[in-house]
Amino acid sequence: MKKSVLWLALVAGVAFVWTPMASQAECKLSYARTACKGKEADSFKKCDGKAECVQVKEAASEAACLEAAKKACDNDRTDITKFKQIAASWSGKALVGGFDAKGQADAAGTHFCAANRPDMNKCE
Repeated sequence: MKKSVLWLALVAGVAFVWTPMASQAECKLSYARTACKGKEADSFKKCDGKAECVQVKEAASEAACLEAAKKACDNDRTDITKFKQIAASWSGKALVGGFDAKGQADAAGTHFCAANRPDMNKCE
């Protein structure tokens, strides 16, 4: 009986500790960058030298994951990165960002970055 109670307590403790961490790790952002001419190495550095990658972001909810995706569109390296495509998923479900892969408005689009943002398509 004592072993059963101890085992149950251990399992419950692990589940309690692990559950918040699992929910934090379910926001995945997919990045696809278009570099300014000759700036590929610098532009792709955040994806280990690749134009595309997926990164897990901490987010406590689907709404927080949506906000992380919107924030990921910010481009403070306009002389290095011409355009970014950001798609997001929460618990494996693709989130709607309102744009297509080219940054054009699309109500069902799974991308978050608009092509006409002032911080895109500059290559200053």
